[in-house]
Amino acid sequence: MLNKFYRLPKWRKNIYILWFGTFMIGMGSGEVLPFLSLFTESLGNFTKAQVNLYSGIAFSATFLMTAIVSPIWGRLADRIGRKPMLLRAALGMSIVYTLTGFSSNVWQLIGLRFLMGFFNGYVSNANALVAKDTPKVFSGQALGIVVTGYTSGALVGPLLGGFLADLFGYRMPFFITGAIFFLLTFLTAIGVHEDKSTLVTEKPKGKQPSVLKSVKFPVMIVGLFVTSMVVNLVTNSINPILSQFVRQLMSPHLGQLSMMAGLVAAAPGITAIIFAPKFGRLGDRIGSEKLVIGGFIVGVLSMIPMAFVTNVWLLVVLRLFVGLTTAAMNPAIQAILAHETPQEFTSRIFSYNQSFLAMGNVFGPLLGSFVANLVGYRGVFIVSGGLVLLNLVSFFTISKPLRLKHAA
Repeated sequence: MLNKFYRLPKWRKNIYILWFGTFMIGMGSGEVLPFLSLFTESLGNFTKAQVNLYSGIAFSATFLMTAIVSPIWGRLADRIGRKPMLLRAALGMSIVYTLTGFSSNVWQLIGLRFLMGFFNGYVSNANALVAKDTPKVFSGQALGIVVTGYTSGALVGPLLGGFLADLFGYRMPFFITGAIFFLLTFLTAIGVHEDKSTLVTEKPKGKQPSVLKSVKFPVMIVGLFVTSMVVNLVTNSINPILSQFVRQLMSPHLGQLSMMAGLVAAAPGITAIIFAPKFGRLGDRIGSEKLVIGGFIVGVLSMIPMAFVTNVWLLVVLRLFVGLTTAAMNPAIQAILAHETPQEFTSRIFSYNQSFLAMGNVFGPLLGSFVANLVGYRGVFIVSGGLVLLNLVSFFTISKPLRLKHAA
């Protein structure tokens, strides 16, 4: 088995190692979600309102900082390489997660959560390296595989984190995650190979054109960034009201609430894991822009009906279809960015996309809470579906150059 692996081309080895790497990042990031508010509560004598506020800040801090610093790391990655950025992210997060386990007050926790966002970037650089070094004909499939790594880890993480917290307390998961990220640093160092022939190793002299001016269709690229944000935003908008909405649908069977809420939360990830590589291969054949449009349509047809469900199992089925949206759109967006970006700017473009994804993580729960307070839980699904529909109309307009190119 190992001999067969060693005989693979370097770009194929990268795919498998980076799949494992993004899986570990997804798992480590998801581990703290089930008990972050409980850990916050244990750090002081707080009221319920203060716990909600501090845990909300701690949760959002990582994504907010990621949105701010990703372009900076992307610019550096285009000069010194994506592999050094992978090592920076893995080692930095290893140290920060370990230190978080020693937090003695809530402000240390919040400060370290900001630092996690500062060192973030493993996933975006993994995508950029795969996009750059994989033959273009296989890029959609390769990115589809890597996307499933993070999604799989994000599914397993909360289950593992909850189990470890119940068994060893709230601090132990941080120590275990720090150790996992340290091992990931070592694995990345010895296993990932990067073709550095496209790096801009010298700082250019004089004023240089912006990255967006260097791509052929800048409006479309920005539209893809917005699309990434919207997909993440609507996927996360349900998070603040998930348990309450499930309780409303199954009030006679409250004993199963935790299990059903977990199943509803996990449903999109299950279908994304199964179908993302398949959709990636399909996008390589028919054109990734068609997959994005198809993902939009499935998103509208699955999100809006959620507002009218009266049975929790129907909600689970519709959430599975939301996973098809993610499985179709995420690798397709990454593939389009890879195809339409000069190689010397790949990391910067992917880091900008990472910033927009992070903004979706920040604003999605805020949108869900605001709409739920304004018009009720069901309104969240109507608003989310409406945003996807608007984005579909916008993307159909800006993607015309791609459709014309593939039709020629």
